[in-house]
Amino acid sequence: MPDSSGLEAIGEIGMRTRTVWQQALKQLAERRTDVLHLDLSRVRFVDVAGVTDLAVAAQRLPEGQRIVLHRPPAQLPRILELFWPGIAAIEVAA
Repeated sequence: MPDSSGLEAIGEIGMRTRTVWQQALKQLAERRTDVLHLDLSRVRFVDVAGVTDLAVAAQRLPEGQRIVLHRPPAQLPRILELFWPGIAAIEVAA
């Protein structure tokens, strides 16, 4: 993403890309801004482990900080709602 408060993911988030995904989430969380943007509009698939990594990263954020997901694949919000309902540090933007 053009500004320093976000990242863009492309492709698939799964077993083969999990280490890179975890590193990207760690780098995102290290940014010193209240709202962290994650553009997922070009992600075709994310597995449950990838969603778990996102949920864990969000739960570790300092109070008041949150991750806004931009145009995530359809299964991601469903998995979040199923396993981590009401996680306050994640906002899904259409």
